[in-house]
Amino acid sequence: MFLALKEIRYEKVRYGLITCIILLISYLIFILSALAFGLANENTQVIKEWQMQTIILNDNSNLNLNQSILTKQDLEKNKLTKQDASIGQVPIVVKKSHRKTVSSQLIAINREQYIFKTMSLVAGRKFNNKHEVVVDSLFNQYGYQIGDKIKFNGKNDSYKIVGFVKNAKLNIAPLVYGDFSLWKKIRPMAPAAQATAIVSQRKLNYHHKQAKNYSTKQFILKLPGYVAQNTTFEMMIAFLFIISLITIAIFLYIVTMHKLPSYAVLRAQGVSAKMLVKATVLQSFLLSIVGSMLGLIFTLLTLKAMPITVPMYLSSWMMVSVILGMIVVGLVGSLIPVRSILKVDPASAIN
Repeated sequence: MFLALKEIRYEKVRYGLITCIILLISYLIFILSALAFGLANENTQVIKEWQMQTIILNDNSNLNLNQSILTKQDLEKNKLTKQDASIGQVPIVVKKSHRKTVSSQLIAINREQYIFKTMSLVAGRKFNNKHEVVVDSLFNQYGYQIGDKIKFNGKNDSYKIVGFVKNAKLNIAPLVYGDFSLWKKIRPMAPAAQATAIVSQRKLNYHHKQAKNYSTKQFILKLPGYVAQNTTFEMMIAFLFIISLITIAIFLYIVTMHKLPSYAVLRAQGVSAKMLVKATVLQSFLLSIVGSMLGLIFTLLTLKAMPITVPMYLSSWMMVSVILGMIVVGLVGSLIPVRSILKVDPASAIN
């Protein structure tokens, strides 16, 4: 420890540059991780809020909520319990004068079922009739207020916002909760149509006519762009760790090569090669911790400065994972110059 700290204090500029590089790489990893987790969370936010275990969709919908329609015949053998709820879904565009136009999704729900009863309001109240709606809190960030009259898809009918609800996003789009009569009006269909899907907090095994049950995991993996988006971020983060490993290894190798004459003198004085290797590894460990912690501090400051409309979220386990990852990468990188240290000849110092 003494030798490692002594060298860092003596070579402030060199070790400061390594720390800055670790800071920048860890900062970028934190930002990308926060974006990846934030986008993934907004893709599945309402699914977690519903505590959904199973979803029943049309067997020919390819697990796509937009393509699913359930009829009376499809559901005639399915008896809903207090843990089940039928939903009607349709993409909409919300408009109001002097407000931002918002691409959204209408989710029709039954006031007697659990989704309506467990709705987490942040302001206002739940809807009481077919002319009232409850919207995601993101609408409030766009200037919408309780009491505003909004229109859907350019139609003339107006609907009153009576409440804001949290955690109501699906596939990144904010939700608008309304009555089933509103859903049928916006999306005309066969009279036998009952719902888009049935969601349940319990595990079901249902297959009748053209209706079939799917697990939450199956449904999430089929969300448009979900897998591609997550895979892209994962690959970017993995490449950043590899870049970090190579960068740390190169810097430590260059610094070690400059210090070989000094190491030769230390070896001639009786300092073991094991101690010199420990000092190098410890230096990498300390620099990785300091650099990644500074990167975390800059990331937290960035998140506070970001507008709420930017989907970024950094959990505690993610912070710990990135810091541990940087430490591991730093330790592996420090092993590259070890071979040069072990080959140091004490006789060269005497010569």
